[in-house]
Amino acid sequence: MSLGAVWKVVKVPEECPWGVYRCKVSRKHHLLLILPRRDLASFLSDFPDSLPLSSMLLPGTHDTMAFYGWPISQCQSFSTPLAVQLQSGIRVIDIRLAIINNRLIAYHGLYPQREPFQSILSSIFDFLTSPKTCRETIVMSIKQEDFAYTSEDLFSQLVHDEIMNGPGGRDMWFLDNRVPTLGEARGKVVMLSRFGGDGAGWDRGLEGMGIHPTAWPDSAKNGFTWQCKNTLVRTQDWYNIPSFLSIPEKTELGTKTLLPPENDPGFPTLSISYFSASSVPLAFPPTIARGFGWPKLGLGVEGVNGRLGTWLIDMLSSGSAGHQGNARASKGGEQSSKVRIRGWALLDFYRDPEDNAIVPLLVECNYRGRRSGEEGWP
Repeated sequence: MSLGAVWKVVKVPEECPWGVYRCKVSRKHHLLLILPRRDLASFLSDFPDSLPLSSMLLPGTHDTMAFYGWPISQCQSFSTPLAVQLQSGIRVIDIRLAIINNRLIAYHGLYPQREPFQSILSSIFDFLTSPKTCRETIVMSIKQEDFAYTSEDLFSQLVHDEIMNGPGGRDMWFLDNRVPTLGEARGKVVMLSRFGGDGAGWDRGLEGMGIHPTAWPDSAKNGFTWQCKNTLVRTQDWYNIPSFLSIPEKTELGTKTLLPPENDPGFPTLSISYFSASSVPLAFPPTIARGFGWPKLGLGVEGVNGRLGTWLIDMLSSGSAGHQGNARASKGGEQSSKVRIRGWALLDFYRDPEDNAIVPLLVECNYRGRRSGEEGWP
């Protein structure tokens, strides 16, 4: 068992159609969770076109291209370039850019990440045009990192130009300012534009820049909401935590956002939850995501990722009696389950603490709690 978490993936034969998780409950008590092995590279193919992306649980990475600047700026491992992330089931990517020599380059804060935006677009185009994965969709959040010395209008114009002239061109993008259905977004990139400007140069102005937040308060601990047409967007992005001692609270706030709101607003909700955090000197990204020491032995601190895994195992095991092997199998009836976990969940070092063990748990949430006539389910 990994010493960085109180749970582990049990090794089974490679040809076994099941994945097994074991979670320590007490000294002599372990919980086993058995799940079907999904094809993470193309799991969205299992679901009907009628589902809005707000009713999916989409795994994501925070600062997707931040591979350099350890321990302050690095948020992902060298072993997980964008192509690997997409094949691993990541469907929400967080792209931070700055203008260098009139080209967009990946950045994290002031630290260059070396990858040109065109290279990022090329990897996505290859993924979305592959026969196996052409029915997938990718949500791309784009944020300006050089706002201190580059105008919003110039940045916005260059994003527009590189998209239109890049691999896939305009046809690869869903740019309406609303949450699409899965059918509308298959084979496309759904833009979440976290950059400013007045929409000049974009077809239909601000309405043609993808999902465009009306506000994004900096590190709001209690989260915030904003409206995207008929969808209420609940967002948790508290990242400036005091120290690693806030890991339990950070995890709790993130997981709570993935559950249905306590008071039903009467219209669709989209939950966006960042499980990333960073502050100097006691909360660097690797520390928050991975923890440190040997928490399994009571000697150390379990990271956000390990705690998220424990929560998912507990939630999925509580509803396992109503499990369906294939999403489409429940079209004619109810897929009974106590669990309905939805939203876009973005992680640092997403393959930790065990080798890509959290993404399958997030993906499995999509197969639970489906009922005919609800959430766009046929």
